[in-house]
Parts: sequence; C-alpha cells; structure tokens
Amino acid sequence: MAEAYRQEAAATLSELGVAKAEGLDDAQVQLRQAEYGQNVLPTDEGVNWARLILGQFTDVMVIILIVAAFISALLGEATDVIVILAIVALNAALGIYQEYQAEQALAALSRLQVPQVRVRRGGQVHEVSAEELVPGDIVLIGEGDRIPADGRLIDSINLQIEEATLTGESVPVEKETAAIEAQETIALGDRVNMAFMGTAVNYGRGEMVVINTGLRTEIGNIATMLMQVEEGTTPLQRRLNHLGRILATAALIVVAIVFIVGFWAQGIPAEEMFLIAISLAVAAGRRGCPRWSQLGCPWAPTAW
Repeated sequence: MAEAYRQEAAATLSELGVAKAEGLDDAQVQLRQAEYGQNVLPTDEGVNWARLILGQFTDVMVIILIVAAFISALLGEATDVIVILAIVALNAALGIYQEYQAEQALAALSRLQVPQVRVRRGGQVHEVSAEELVPGDIVLIGEGDRIPADGRLIDSINLQIEEATLTGESVPVEKETAAIEAQETIALGDRVNMAFMGTAVNYGRGEMVVINTGLRTEIGNIATMLMQVEEGTTPLQRRLNHLGRILATAALIVVAIVFIVGFWAQGIPAEEMFLIAISLAVAAGRRGCPRWSQLGCPWAPTAW
C-alpha cells in the first residue's frame, strides 16, 4: 500500500479489512503472520573480521598481483615486490573500510527496532512484541515512543514525529490524518499522514494502522540496499577481472612454451629455464597492459 497517504483513513482500514475500534482478531493475526513474516530488520551479528579480510583477496586481479609479487621475489626484484604488495594492501584496506562502514550502518538500523508496542486487538489494548506486528494492526503511539512499522495515521492529537533518520530533517513534522491530494508521488517528508519505522514521537499522541512491516518498510528498503553492497560489481571491476584472466592465461602459455623449448630442445637445466620463462612472462605482461589499465595491471608498477 505505497499510496496509502492519498486515500482517507477509512478507506485504508477497509482495504486492510480491519475496524478501528476492534482491531484484528487472533485468527487474522496468525494468518497475516504466516503471509508477511515477522516485523524484523537484519540484526547486528558483529563484524566477522576473518571473512572481511579474506574477502579482499578473492578478486582475480588481486590474486594475480600476489602471484606477480612472488615471482618478482624469485627474480630478486625487491622494488617490484614492495610496490606490488603496497598496492594490494591499499586495495584491501579500502575494501575493508567500505564493507565495515556498510555493516555498521546496518547495525545502526537494527537498533531502531522497538521491543514492545501497544496494539488494539479484539477490541482490547494489548502490549505485544513489535516483531509480531502485521499489516492491519492498530498501534497506539505517544510521546517518547519509536514507530515500530510503517503506518497510516488514523488519529492525531498534537502529534509531532521526528523523521531525521529517514529525511535528514531535524525539525519534528506535525502530523494529521487527512488524505493528501497529489498527482505525483511525493517525498517521505511531505507525507504528513504517515508514520515510518524507526522515527520517534516528539510530542502528542495518536493511532495508526500498520501497512508495511520488516523489510517492506522504508527503513527496510535501506537495509536491503546495504545488504546488497557487496553483491554488485562496477563496469571497471568487470573489465579489470576480464583483463586479469587474459593476462593470467597469456602468462601461463608463455611460461609453458619457453620452458618446454628451452628444457627439451636446448637442454638448459630446469631451474634456470623456469626463471627464464618466468622473466619473459613478466616482461610480456609489462608490455601487454594497456595504458588506461596500469593501475589494475599486475606488472604495472615496474612500468612506472
């Protein structure tokens, strides 16, 4: 019910199949809990530092950089080793910082959840766990309360809600119950007949009917985006990964051909031939990296 602010409170109650004075009964609550699940956001499980750190070294380009550093060490190229490892360390540090910030933001969102709420069910006011709320529940809110779900206001007595967590606006919003006439979708801060999960009642009291819970709420949408931070890759990352696979394949082919020719055809000792083949592979990599990709090229530090 994304457009609940456009219709009258009575129409919203009717659409949700609930009477203001009665609320939902036990049977309705059970059916809706089975359909919508619990009213929860992802919880803070703490930072898994091992996963966070190891996850920075699974990218193809990073693996190739580490291999290049090892090869440079075999060849006695101390400068190359230092520069390559510095790039790997910087890349890992930036990745860890970004993922840590995302996890901290997710943890902050989880702390906005409310433990207990007052709801009207079966004509009586009960105090229940906020996790049990379902669309259609009538929630009573007052000064000092935190909103437990997204809802359409059906009663407002001098009600003011601080919505800085969603809109960034520090001034409390004066709420009302009348429908908002708008041809286009309006900003959250202008939906004065709505209350959103995670915001806080600054003054007054009122009642609302729940329309969205859990990850379907506005704050839940933010949590969903935070959980997806690690899943996407940028076009540049995809191109660098593709480049890394090409370079790795080319280097292996060069090493194999030179080693076989030198060892079997020329009779050069295996250890010496291995180092020669590796040197040629590194040299080929230096010349094979396009200029635009030198920051992502495993042998680019030497080319600097």
